Formats: sequence, C-alpha cells, structure tokens
Amino acid sequence: MKKALACTMFLGVVLSLPAAADDASLKFRGGIGAIPVSSVTCVPSATPCVTSSGVVTVNQNVVRGQQPAGQIWVIDRLEAEVNANGNIRVHGDGLLLGGGNGAGGVPAGLNVLATLSCLSTSPFGLSSTSPAGVAVSPDGSFEINGTLSPKPTFPCASPLLLIQSAANLHWFALGIPRSDH
Repeated sequence: MKKALACTMFLGVVLSLPAAADDASLKFRGGIGAIPVSSVTCVPSATPCVTSSGVVTVNQNVVRGQQPAGQIWVIDRLEAEVNANGNIRVHGDGLLLGGGNGAGGVPAGLNVLATLSCLSTSPFGLSSTSPAGVAVSPDGSFEINGTLSPKPTFPCASPLLLIQSAANLHWFALGIPRSDH
C-alpha cells in the first residue's frame, strides 16, 4: 500500500512538471498614463524658461524605443496577464485624454494594441498583439485577448507592458508589473 501511494505521488509530481512550466506568466495590475514630455532644459537657465537668445530642449518621454502620444493620457484601471506561450489578456478602464480640448474623452475610432518588452536595453525584446488593435469605448474601456508576436522569451528579464495606438504605435499607458510573492 505504501509503495503504491509513493508511486502515485511520484507520478503526480512528474506529470505536473510540464503543466507548471506552461503556467509561467507575467501579471500586471495598475497603469500609468502617458505624459509626452519627460524633461525640458533651458540654456541659459532662466525662470520662467523663456529667453530670446536661449535654447529650449524638450525631451519626449520615449519608453523602450516607443514614442509617446502627443497629449497627456490617464488610465483608471489596467489588468493583464501574459503566458509563456504568448497568449495575453488585457482589461483596461478609463483610458482617457488628460489634456487639451478633448480632455476626459476618447477620440472616435481609437484602436489600441498591447506590446510587451522583456529587455531594458535595445532591441528591447518587443512582442505585440494584432496590428489592427481593438476598439476603445467612449468611456475608455477595452479588452485585448490575443497572442503576442513574436512569441516572448520567458523568463522575461525586465517586463514592461505598453498600450499603444494601432494607428501609429504611440503609447498611451503602461502596465505596472505585479509579483505574486
């Protein structure tokens, strides 16, 4: 009886190992909206930053080689899970313009896609969902259920999830990695 029980437990562990490997996933909870400018430098330095002969340098908020949207964006909620096989599920709420004349709304016809970056240095290990993207509702809600291409490399050394415009790949929001530990 003990041998049979030990054999059953051994087989249970051995047969579950491949399943455990398939369960490898990344999770994201919470999001940060895009702010298109990361810094402004004035030469000569003056307060306020306006000079007739000075140079003003504006640095875009480029993230992992991806250009930001041209306006501020906010997001209320973002949850995502990426499996080692490349399957991805993303749910977003409240993806809205945070500035300009359209603040608080979503431009008509906006489609978004998800891009996972696994490397913090170039070439950034980018994998994206379908280029067509999915529609964003007028209240800023969207659902992405798809497969990343190319298939991401797991383990993902430095995960970052971008929500991007399907039209021009400018990023609107990014996901905050969540650890289950």
